[in-house]
Amino acid sequence: MYHRTQLIGKWYRTEQDDSGELFTEFAEITADGHYEFTFLTHDEQDTVVQESVEIGDWGLVGDIHFTLCKSEFCEGKHYAADLADEGNYHAYRVLTLDSQVFQYQHILTNEVFILHRVIDNIALS
Repeated sequence: MYHRTQLIGKWYRTEQDDSGELFTEFAEITADGHYEFTFLTHDEQDTVVQESVEIGDWGLVGDIHFTLCKSEFCEGKHYAADLADEGNYHAYRVLTLDSQVFQYQHILTNEVFILHRVIDNIALS
């Protein structure tokens, strides 16, 4: 089983689609149960063409990770999430969680995501 403290910190993932657009996610997961996910879409020249930020709550029970979206910022505009909308609730099965990699699978869609831990301080000796 996994411990929730393993998720606390900053994570990222990057993927490229068939059209050449690059998609990047930055995730900040805090000890108090909040998260902030920033999603960026880049064109072939690495210019950001779309940005959105999702804010909400998260949890981890055993090998189940879950999120509840409460708010979203798209292109600078704020949108409060409809908490009655089931699309704002997600559950995932944790496949791997260690100090460097967080791999999880959506319970309904079976889509797999792989995040890598962001290292804030790199010390050179």
